[in-house]
Amino acid sequence: MATLYQLHSKIDTLRRSVEEMSRTWCKGDSIVLLGTTVAFIDWFDAYLGDSEIQGITGIYALADDVAQLTTNTRAKLNLEAKLSGILTDSEWVKLTQNANVSNAGFDKVVTIAL
Repeated sequence: MATLYQLHSKIDTLRRSVEEMSRTWCKGDSIVLLGTTVAFIDWFDAYLGDSEIQGITGIYALADDVAQLTTNTRAKLNLEAKLSGILTDSEWVKLTQNANVSNAGFDKVVTIAL
């Protein structure tokens, strides 16, 4: 079983959020970037490289959050290449509600919002 981390962070707390996540990280865990956090994907990737976090199964963002970015920003971030998927609200809810269900893939959901 694995953990789904939901990360909601501003750029000035992003490194600390990654450090908090690394304290309980296990190979096979996944991450959903919430809110404006998706705009900091390159910083997030750099902070992951500096951390003990390894074996990420997937990194996701919400479609509504990605839609808030300008077209130019989305193009520069190249999110389709950096994310495992962009989730609709219903896909996100389904993913989080499946915690503690047999064969769901996640036995817990942890939200980090600093």
